[in-house]
Order: sequence, then C-alpha cells, then structure tokens
Amino acid sequence: MFKGSIPAVVTPFENGKVDVGRYAEHLEWMIESGSQGVVTCGSTGESATLSHDEHKDVIGITVKTVNGRIKVIAGTGSNSTDEAIDLTRAAKDLGADGALLLSPYYNKPTQEGIYRHYMKVADSVEIPQILYNVPGRTASNVLPETVARLAVHQNIVGIKEATGSLEQASDVRALCPEAFLLLSGDDAINYPLLTVGGSGSISVTANVMPVEMAKMHDLFFDGKLDEALEIHFKMREVTKAMFFETNPVPAKTALAMMGRIKEDVRLPLCGMSEANKKRLEEVLKKYSLVN
Repeated sequence: MFKGSIPAVVTPFENGKVDVGRYAEHLEWMIESGSQGVVTCGSTGESATLSHDEHKDVIGITVKTVNGRIKVIAGTGSNSTDEAIDLTRAAKDLGADGALLLSPYYNKPTQEGIYRHYMKVADSVEIPQILYNVPGRTASNVLPETVARLAVHQNIVGIKEATGSLEQASDVRALCPEAFLLLSGDDAINYPLLTVGGSGSISVTANVMPVEMAKMHDLFFDGKLDEALEIHFKMREVTKAMFFETNPVPAKTALAMMGRIKEDVRLPLCGMSEANKKRLEEVLKKYSLVN
C-alpha cells in the first residue's frame, strides 16, 4: 500500500503565506525523481503552525497536483483526539490515500490513553492510517506492545517508527501481522530498518536528494542490497546536515540554496545561524547540489 521512498515534503512559504506555485513544483520534482508517495502536513511540512484552513488547503493542493500518480499521505495528528478526527475526516474527503497520525504530544498520555486515542480515530474515519511514533517530539513512546494491540484494526495499516532504535523496530515487526507496514522515520537508519522488515521510509533527506533516496529503495527491493547500501552511505552527510538545526529549517535552507523555494519558516522556528548555514552549504557543495 505505502512502500519505498516517501518524502515528508516541506511547505514553502513566501511572505508568511503558503507558496502554492513552488509547492506544486516541489511535488512534481518528487514524482519525477521516482518517489512512491509523499507525506504532506507532517512535522517537515510545519503542520504545527498551519491554521486548520491552511492545513486542509495544502492537503487539497497536494491531492490535486499529484492527481493519482503516487500515494498522498496527509498528516492529521493532534494532541486532541477530536481535532485529529476532524483533520483525518477532512483528509479522506479531500481524496488523500492515507493519514499519518502523530502520537499525542504534550499531554503525555499513558499507553492505554495512546491506544484509546488511536482506536477512536480509526473507529471514526475509514481511511488507511499510519501511526507516527517520535518520542523526541511527543515526550511519549508508543511501545511495541501497544502498536501490536492497534495493528489488528482494519484502518490502522502501519507505523512510522522514528525512535532511531532498531531493537524497537524489530519488536514492532515481530509482534505485528505480516501485512502491517513498518516505515522508517529516521533517515540515518533507513537501510537498516529495511533489513528488519521495513516497507520504506518517510524521509526528510528525500526533499533534497529524491533521486538517490528512491533509487536506494528500488535497489533494495530488487535484491541489489550492496548497491542500495552504497547509496545509503553516500547520502549520510546530507542526512546529518538535515538535522544541524531543528527540522525543517535545514531542509528549507538547502532547498533555498538550490533555488527551489524561499527560505521562509514560521515562528517559533527561525532561520539557521550563519555558522550552521555555512556548514550546510559546504556539505551541499561537496555533493554538487549547489555551485
């Protein structure tokens, strides 16, 4: 259902507003580069500072631009269960192929609370739903046993696992049905996660190296493991650079240096420090991504 390289795309802004033209161009580049899907309005898309109207507009623009050529997964998570249901229902109505639901943040629910949250969304909206576990942003960890409880629901089809732990990813894979999708949410371990039964990656790095990320996945699934691993290592320095500061600031700065979007991010995010920007530019030059 959702497999291979799936860029978690940035939301370009200009003068504080969504830059629809550049966003559509960015989506076209992701498609032309061999991506098998996109995630819109995720963490990388700055969903936290999009208004609800903007959030829905961006999902709609994504669906219209992609026009069925690849899968569209809409970020619809919230720390309010009712709000998550509303956004997920909107994603379905707008034609998204699936929804990505961040585990509730700030509230710090128990595992039972996390379970009930996801189950209520899944019971309320009939659309394929992917759990998103990223403790570094949410302050809670969706444990493998909780994932296994959720995996039996027909609308919960997979998880974006962003703990960075291959042990936890392996436990999820072992405890869940074979058809349940395990997707990497940490570019540093995209290849290793594939080797323990992963289906693909929801990637930040793919915003700036979409061809390479797609090719790495394609080679892996074609059984050309050594060649896939070589590309994984090739992207290593760019992947690290994407996290010199908080995502998506480095990705947007890189894309601005490449002439693809404006550098704009929304407060409380802000532009990169000059020192980190210089480091980023040096990496991009090394990879011939900028002159």
